[in-house]
Amino acid sequence: MSGNRNTLMGCSLGGVLLALLALHSLPQSSEGSNILGVFTSHSPSHFIVHMSIMKTLAEKGHNVTVVSSVPPKVTHKSIKHIVLPLRDEDEKMIHGGMVDMVKQKPSIWTTMKSILGSLSLLINTQVDTLEDKRFTDLYNNKDNKFDVLFVGFFFNTYQVGLGAKFNCPLIISWMSPPLSMVNELIGNPELSSVPQMQISVAAGKPMNFQQRVANFFSTAGFGLLGKILDHRYKGFYERLWGDDKNMPSLETAKKNVSLVFCNSHGISEGPVRPNVPAIIEIGGIQVKSKPDPLPEDIKEFMDNAKNGAILFSLGSNLKAEYFKPEVVSTIYKTLSSLKQRVIWKWEDPKNTPGKSANILYKKWLPQDDILAHPKLKLFITHAGKGGMAEAQYHGVPMLALPVFADQPGNADKIVENGYGLRLELTSLDVKEFKEAINEIVNNPKYAKKVQTFSKLYRDRPQTPQESVVYWTEYVIRHHGAPHMQSPLVHMGIIASNNLDIYVLVALALYLIFLINKVVWTFLWRKCTGKSKKAPQNKKVKKQ
Repeated sequence: MSGNRNTLMGCSLGGVLLALLALHSLPQSSEGSNILGVFTSHSPSHFIVHMSIMKTLAEKGHNVTVVSSVPPKVTHKSIKHIVLPLRDEDEKMIHGGMVDMVKQKPSIWTTMKSILGSLSLLINTQVDTLEDKRFTDLYNNKDNKFDVLFVGFFFNTYQVGLGAKFNCPLIISWMSPPLSMVNELIGNPELSSVPQMQISVAAGKPMNFQQRVANFFSTAGFGLLGKILDHRYKGFYERLWGDDKNMPSLETAKKNVSLVFCNSHGISEGPVRPNVPAIIEIGGIQVKSKPDPLPEDIKEFMDNAKNGAILFSLGSNLKAEYFKPEVVSTIYKTLSSLKQRVIWKWEDPKNTPGKSANILYKKWLPQDDILAHPKLKLFITHAGKGGMAEAQYHGVPMLALPVFADQPGNADKIVENGYGLRLELTSLDVKEFKEAINEIVNNPKYAKKVQTFSKLYRDRPQTPQESVVYWTEYVIRHHGAPHMQSPLVHMGIIASNNLDIYVLVALALYLIFLINKVVWTFLWRKCTGKSKKAPQNKKVKKQ
């Protein structure tokens, strides 16, 4: 009996030891890590994506601090916020730049021009945010220790220096698919076969000649813009940290980015391209797996929509006051004549374009939750990446009215993939606007296309939220995960493009050419019996 008891005790002890060994072999938990998010871009739509990442990490139990220039609309009770708003005069100047862009026909060139002109304040004011004492106290206070830092990218490459300033790994959050300025930071190769953001190509198809020409000049334009901005970035870097001898150079700081979270999903959205491991796609991070209950007035308005409902929103950056009165009038005349109910995002509900029983004006909208409602038939949008991803996730067809940046390219992709139609906002006409709405609402092919895509968009080994948690904790566990870096990060323009090899090959070929020339000249003269002295001898004999 005692033998059996000893055997049981031994088995139990062995089981406990095995269990402890198994637990010890698991990756160390990084829950409760201190995480800092710095999001200085004055774009609420970008901030929604960044804050969705921060909320996901806070829900996992991490200690999250966020610094931003705009107040959050997506948040969590345990996130500490430091909001550093712009000055009123800067707000007015930025609004003026937006008004100028709205009046122009959208293109990538007008966007680039605006970035260097009327909207350059969007770049400059980000430096002011980093100079605010409420921010500098975060790193001047030596008691503050952060395990990882997030920076929201928007023409602010110089902010990679914050990784060195806080002495922790750095992760970039970017609002769209990989872009040349982002690719540079983690050594993601630029390929001529990959369309830039304004080129729309159907899934699985190559660019045609015209598209390749446009893509070539667009890539060159982005490259030139990058060089111009690099000069400005160096000035900002020097202004912020030039007196700190412990800070590395900007070029060195650029080589210390661990990951880039991109708000994209190339497998379903395209373009399909090779990415280095440091590119983590989290397209749709802001979409909730289960929608929240709608506010009572919106819920009642939509539930009682016998002919369905339409959502009209041009995003958070574009306010009604930016548009010409005739454009607003055209929109109102069209929407008020529809049999569907319309929810219209409008900043001033007390001063609306007109009163109509089928229109509900709201200053702020729970857009993701509205798009999930079964009675929603159409989303009229500016084709911003965030709203477009939400509509694709919920399988809602779209009518695009693009204005600037990536919106024209996104709108073309909506049309190319059969998810909806596109119209020009600056030249909108009541007749064509209403015809486009009725075509999308009454023709099931658009809804069918986007609903098919929705299934593909959702089919992933990890949800965007799971990817954010895993890879953030991976970077923390492995102290920045430098082993994931692409060699391109540490190669200059000569080495990365093999320019030195091309020069060497060219010199070798030229040397071979010279040797061949000498050899063949020598052989030719031997075979023909000619020499340089022969003509001189003949000349002497004649004399």
